[in-house]
Amino acid sequence: MKILILGGAGMLGPYVARELADKHSLRITDVKEPAEELPGDFFQLDVSDLDAVVEAAEGMDAIVNLSVLRRDRQIAWDVSTRGCYNMMQAAVTHGIRRVINTGPHLTVAGRNITECFDFGIGPDIPPQSGTYIYAITKAMGQEICRVFTLHHDISVQTYLFCHFVDPRSSRLGDKRVPYAVSWENAAEAFTLGLDIDLDALPSRCEVFFVFADMPHGKYSNEKAKRILGFQPRRDVELLWT
Repeated sequence: MKILILGGAGMLGPYVARELADKHSLRITDVKEPAEELPGDFFQLDVSDLDAVVEAAEGMDAIVNLSVLRRDRQIAWDVSTRGCYNMMQAAVTHGIRRVINTGPHLTVAGRNITECFDFGIGPDIPPQSGTYIYAITKAMGQEICRVFTLHHDISVQTYLFCHFVDPRSSRLGDKRVPYAVSWENAAEAFTLGLDIDLDALPSRCEVFFVFADMPHGKYSNEKAKRILGFQPRRDVELLWT
C-alpha cells in the first residue's frame, strides 16, 4: 500500500515510519527536514497549503496525518484544523478511502472537564474539548473529518494519545502521568488501522484511545483492543510500580 504521511518528521512520525516501512511504500512530508533519515521518500510541504497536500496525495492508497501545532493561535488553526480539511479534500480528489487522523485525548475530554473526576472514559463520549487552543483546533479538525465521511466514501480512524514515553529512559519513573503509551506501542496501531477491512469498522468515522493498560482505568482502550486488535505492551509499568 502507498501511504502519505503528513507531519512525518515530528515526534511520532519516525516511529510510525519505521513501523510501516516493511509492508508499505511511504511518502513522508513535513514543513521541516527530518532530524534523522527516514524510510521512504521525503517531500517538504506545509499541511496548510491545499494545493501541496493534494499534489502529494496523488497515487496514494491511504493518508496518515501526524501534523500538529500546539501554541500559536493562527498556526495551530492552519495546521490542526485547515490541515484536516486539506487532507480530506485531497482524499476526495484522488479517491482515497482510508485516512488515519491523530490528536490528543483532550479533543473529547478537555482539561478539567472529565479527567479530574471520572474514570472508565471512552472515546465516544460527547466531545468537550474546552477552550485550550491545542485541543479545540484539533477537535475542529476531527469534526471536519467526520463531516467529510458523511458525504463521501472515506473512512477516517482517529487515534487519540496522551503522554508518549520512552520505556528505556532512566527518567521514566519521574513521569507521574495517569495515562501513557510508549512510542513503539503507539506506532503499532497504525499497522492495524491500515490492515483492517474498512467494512469491519462500525462506521466511516471512528475514534480510538490508544493507551497502555493503566491500573486506575481512567481512560478506556477497550475499543481499540476490540475493533483494531490493539495489544497494549507492558513496557510502561514503571509508571505505577
